[in-house]
Amino acid sequence: MRLFNLRRRPWRSPQFSQYVAAPHPSVAPPLDPQFRPFVSASAHFRSVAQDSGAPEPLAIAIERDRGQVSVHRTMLQPSSTVADRVNLRHLERLVKMLLWQWGGWRVWICGPEELGQAIAQTYSPTGPRAFDADFMGTVYGERFTVEALPLEKTPEPSESRAAVGGHLNGCRIGFDAGASDHKVAAVIDGEAVFSEEVLWNPKDEANPEYHREHIRGALRRAASQMPRVDAIGVSSAGVYVDNRVRVASLFRGVPRDRFEAEVAGIYLDLASEMGSVPIEVRNDGDVTALAGAFTLEAGNVLGIALGSSEAAGYVDAHGRITGWLNELAFAPIDLDPEAPEDEWSGDRGCGVQYLSQVGAIRLAESAGLDLALGESPAEKLKMLQVLHANNHRVAELVYQSLGAYLGYAIAHYADYYEIDHVLTLGRVTSGQGGQVMREWAERVLKVEFPQLSERITIHLPDDYSRRVGQAVAAASLPEAP
Repeated sequence: MRLFNLRRRPWRSPQFSQYVAAPHPSVAPPLDPQFRPFVSASAHFRSVAQDSGAPEPLAIAIERDRGQVSVHRTMLQPSSTVADRVNLRHLERLVKMLLWQWGGWRVWICGPEELGQAIAQTYSPTGPRAFDADFMGTVYGERFTVEALPLEKTPEPSESRAAVGGHLNGCRIGFDAGASDHKVAAVIDGEAVFSEEVLWNPKDEANPEYHREHIRGALRRAASQMPRVDAIGVSSAGVYVDNRVRVASLFRGVPRDRFEAEVAGIYLDLASEMGSVPIEVRNDGDVTALAGAFTLEAGNVLGIALGSSEAAGYVDAHGRITGWLNELAFAPIDLDPEAPEDEWSGDRGCGVQYLSQVGAIRLAESAGLDLALGESPAEKLKMLQVLHANNHRVAELVYQSLGAYLGYAIAHYADYYEIDHVLTLGRVTSGQGGQVMREWAERVLKVEFPQLSERITIHLPDDYSRRVGQAVAAASLPEAP
């Protein structure tokens, strides 16, 4: 059977000759032979720098809310005409990865001044990463800046972490808001007595009342199944500070002039309607990681929710949330110059196009599957899952490709997180396709990254937990009297 090539074979200019054209993956996605894993390219880059005998040290420091600073130290290839281009390309992708891992509004490039100036231009309002700069500035309420510093003036790291969740007493509501469906659970003393899933399409809705009515209805239906409501926990795609919406794709359609007044406090308003009960709102990726940490009774858990987009969260060895952004949907994992483009940020090779419903549909339709009968992305995914359940060969290749993506992404994330466990949730992992994905991800780790294979365990909960587990975990977020 012919394997479908999803991309034109790109012309590779000299600046990509050493970096992007790193070794091809040994376990290539069957439907995407042009995939060039960031993790492999990074290893190749570091190897070239080390083998040069004169690697140049460099540090990247990023400041986020409350003066917290995270620092990443690396090395560059010795300066030359070709190496300078390669170094800049490597550094730009690395800064992007760290920004979406940690979050932040100020970046210090501590090393060669010319590289710091180049990154500042790249992340300027007129540069190719203007979306990233504007997003970060909006999240943290500060003007986004990039500054060049000598290496010896690298800021000291300053981190704070918090233990949240695990509260199971009383009558609780857990609500999980995704981009194609929302889920709610009524939980009494840790046991789910009611749950439901409802399809919706929030990102295209300009009227905040659409969102408000959907969420209000779900909360009330859950409340009707319990004698009272003691607390509400929310797992929601986006960035939240003090239970208020800062930035979220769910509300992309809402005009900015209505956002602050009608969207930012939406969850607080609805909790007030329910009797001013305690509420805790967290990014859905963090809730995924918390669910894994509680279930496994372990730390160093990276949660990846493969839903309408890619959501990620992380719990450290002590069971604490880091306060990092963890918006890995925008973090690059593929360095092919013709990698798929993210419709929101305009960048190429980012996680949303690989570890999500978007990625599954992209692979399926590019490989010739007709999913046109599905009016929404969620319905198209269901059609793909039905085809897979009926042993459709192309559907099987789709899930094998998704699994290869997942394996290389896990190895890539392990360069930045201490990982012992990966918990995968989300609609994309439902059915037998989730098992195929795990098998291929494990194959990638075993073949390409044997040390990681011995250390990291990939967990795939049962179908019920994969679909509504986040809503149940969300219910445990707030403390209640």
